[in-house]
Amino acid sequence: MNSGRFTPEASRLDDAARAGWLYYVAGNTQDEIARKLGVSRQSAQRLVAMAVSEKLIKVRMDHPIAHCMDLARALSDRFELKVCEVVPSDPDAPDLLTGVAIAAAAELEKTLKSPDQKIISLGTGRALKATVEQLPRMACPQHIVVSRLGNMMQDGSASPYNATIRLAERIGAPHFPYPLPVLAQDAEELAAMQQQKAVENTIALCQRADLSLVGIGQMDRSAPMFVDGFASSAEMDQLAAAGAAGEITSWVYDRQGRVMDCAFNARVASAPLPRAAERPVIAVATGEAKLPAIRAALAGKLVNGLITSEATASKLLNA
Repeated sequence: MNSGRFTPEASRLDDAARAGWLYYVAGNTQDEIARKLGVSRQSAQRLVAMAVSEKLIKVRMDHPIAHCMDLARALSDRFELKVCEVVPSDPDAPDLLTGVAIAAAAELEKTLKSPDQKIISLGTGRALKATVEQLPRMACPQHIVVSRLGNMMQDGSASPYNATIRLAERIGAPHFPYPLPVLAQDAEELAAMQQQKAVENTIALCQRADLSLVGIGQMDRSAPMFVDGFASSAEMDQLAAAGAAGEITSWVYDRQGRVMDCAFNARVASAPLPRAAERPVIAVATGEAKLPAIRAALAGKLVNGLITSEATASKLLNA
């Protein structure tokens, strides 16, 4: 039976949706859209207009591009994902975060619309900060927002990428910041800090979270963990030599997605990674540099959801 999916009309809608995304989300001019789609400027104008007239464009893209749907379905099947969203990529900026953040905000909004209390746990990082910035302001006093890790280095300085406080302010919900630094000086100090009542309460909330959103960090000199000062050059070299592939909320894991038994992880103060099979744990991640880390996290089932870009999804599947 012919589903109609590959009819000229469906293809035209796909082109209009892609043109609309490039114009309204990626901020391309119509000349740039024409070049990227291989059409005339007049055709690009008509495609953008069609995206509006067919109501494919609201505040967010409302038309799933067929190729992105295929990629999401293939990723879900291969890695047994509960949630998978793939957004279009700008050919000239395949690592652009905006579209991924919009899709992640839409997924988060589904949980926030529940009238019943939900616990939302968050990691930190650029992707999650961008996600919260795409979320509309809402009144959600019934929910609880909790951080899965601290925001401070040992000297007391803070990362600018804490998403928990921003989300709580945006939705008017109570929040529980993680009351420890990202790393302890040693395992003994960590054990003592974890006996605090506030820490025990925060970890318990993380374990009960109805939805967890996390970023994924790569393990090279562009890694957020290194750039933001949480790991030294020597520590990064040691982790690379030991086979580290990526990190989630500072927990370092190997190429099979196994949290490593190493000196670095012995100092990590973050809440333990949740058992992804039981509750939604969605990674928001995109980019060439993150491919090994994303692939390992999926293989080890450290997450059971992924929101990423078309370019990243294609490379994950073609490995």
